[in-house]
Amino acid sequence: LDDLSAITLAIVELDPEHALLMPAELSGGMGRRVALAWALALEPELLLLDEPTAGLDPDLSAAFVQLILSLRQALGLTVVLITHDLDTIVAMATRIAVLADKRIISYASLDDTLQVEHPFIERFFHSERSQAALARGRSEV
Repeated sequence: LDDLSAITLAIVELDPEHALLMPAELSGGMGRRVALAWALALEPELLLLDEPTAGLDPDLSAAFVQLILSLRQALGLTVVLITHDLDTIVAMATRIAVLADKRIISYASLDDTLQVEHPFIERFFHSERSQAALARGRSEV
């Protein structure tokens, strides 16, 4: 294991022995951390994440979000995130681009997005389940 690999694995909170595992031997969370380590090895300024918490249980999802937040701060990364997970949106987003009707219908803070009158925003952000996620996320801040 070379130094760069060891460092990037440590950054994503994996041990050096995880480098010896085959992809099928990694859990979902570990697989995401390995992919993140590969990306970080390139020393990016911009990190693109597509549904990073999909399929993870709530504890692993929260841990992965916290890892990304700490990396964003420590490394000065710009993170572009595509997700349908409101818990992740509340935890991570500083600006939200909402896509509907084949276009961006809003690009704003979460609070400003919630004020946009559009059927998609109404369904996505104002349902009972969504309101619970928003309240949960805001209480953690």
